[in-house]
Amino acid sequence: MQNFADKVVLITGAAGHLGQAVAIKVATTGAKLILVDLNSGGLEITKSKLDNKVQSMIIATDLMNTDATSDMVKLALEQFKHIDALVNIAGGFTMGPPVHATTVKDWDFMLNINLRTVFNCCHSVIPAMLNQGQGAIINIAARAGLEGQANMAAYSVAKSAVVTLTQSLAKENLHKGIRVNCILPSIIDTPANRVSMPDADYSTWVPPAAIGDLILFLVSSQSSYISGAAVPIYGRC
Repeated sequence: MQNFADKVVLITGAAGHLGQAVAIKVATTGAKLILVDLNSGGLEITKSKLDNKVQSMIIATDLMNTDATSDMVKLALEQFKHIDALVNIAGGFTMGPPVHATTVKDWDFMLNINLRTVFNCCHSVIPAMLNQGQGAIINIAARAGLEGQANMAAYSVAKSAVVTLTQSLAKENLHKGIRVNCILPSIIDTPANRVSMPDADYSTWVPPAAIGDLILFLVSSQSSYISGAAVPIYGRC
């Protein structure tokens, strides 16, 4: 088991099913957790599932808002003084119509929730990591970001941009002690996905806990020579 007793890990999207699973997994390492989401009630539920010995704080905020994200990071640093790992899970998915029938509002929402949230968090956290001289950032992209699919262009474009942003950040910080990688899940085994695809073989999907294990590896010193990677985790899809 990893020992992150000296680390502070900020997890966005922590009220969601994947975020909750990752928070529970990271908590087993002894790390201090900053749990962030727009859903304050969901954050309380996630926190309640952690061992009472885990040092954690919850911050409900809109990560699509640049100023709100900056304020969130300031609060986190006031509490814990440093942030060693940023895990950008916040995002969302909806199928859409063809591109020609997609509204600007829906297009912007998919890009904002999946890409702007990552940009805002990295923009606010990286200066603190530069001052520390170290840090790890893990972004959740998607397999769908590698190839466009019908009726999900906005999502695919946003996740493709997360991959490119990850690579740019990795190169910018290559010699500054900050590693940046992203993960490419296929279908994640969540209650929402089961409802939307009731006839699917769930055993082929990716368990959230498996993504948590991969995140722990990318945060740990075992991956100290890995940066700029887009790591697939496809299950058997």
